Amino acid sequence: MAGIERPGPLYQQVAAAIRQGIADGDFPPGSPLPSEAQLIERYEVSRPTVRNAIAALRSEGLIEVRHGKGSFVKGTPTPPLTIERTVTRSGKGYAPELAEWTQVHEPTVYRTTTTDTTGPLLKLSDGEALFGIDRVLIDPNTGTRALHRLWIPFATADSAPPLAEAPDSAPEEVYAALAAAGHELAWSETVRARMPQADERSALDLPDATPVIHTMRVTHGTDYQPLILEELRTSGSQAQLTYRTTADSPRALRAVPN
Repeated sequence: MAGIERPGPLYQQVAAAIRQGIADGDFPPGSPLPSEAQLIERYEVSRPTVRNAIAALRSEGLIEVRHGKGSFVKGTPTPPLTIERTVTRSGKGYAPELAEWTQVHEPTVYRTTTTDTTGPLLKLSDGEALFGIDRVLIDPNTGTRALHRLWIPFATADSAPPLAEAPDSAPEEVYAALAAAGHELAWSETVRARMPQADERSALDLPDATPVIHTMRVTHGTDYQPLILEELRTSGSQAQLTYRTTADSPRALRAVPN
């Protein structure tokens, strides 16, 4: 292949060409990349340029370097942890999927207000008062970490007195308090993947170039009014999500009886 002529530093051009080769299947998962000498000849660049390109691809998680053997394209193994995003119900109790996870430390509780992100999900104007509750969780089986954040509007807490007294109650206790206040609960959720912020990378102990899975779950009450909002952020390489879909509620993921 002739030398490449694209904008940007030369090593980034080489990295982009190799990345495209991986995407096109020229370098299948598990296969070795050409040697340094072959890459130098192929792209008509220097050895430092090739090494910088390999380092960039390694930091992205696309390749791994095996000592004495060279560079290999990483496969796409199934993440070690599957989180079933389904709330189960037994009698008057509720069991969120993270109930068995361990809290790294006591939750942090604070007062805040709605933003242009949380307000529309809760159907509240900007500046409405909220309790914020932050937890760092760890899966005891795999060591995967997760950041859980709960937003409780003051209006919701006032309608369910236990929440005003103890907003840092466990999610299953929050659900139970809302149900005891007369709400028939239902849930809706949105999911996206994105690159982490610096504090998320540190708290979740993420390697470089690892995305986070970010879910936003709204608990709805009577007449499908939003009551609370939960955020979950975890490693996109260590975890995957699974959902149970039912035909009786196209708007929401409802509690599934045991």
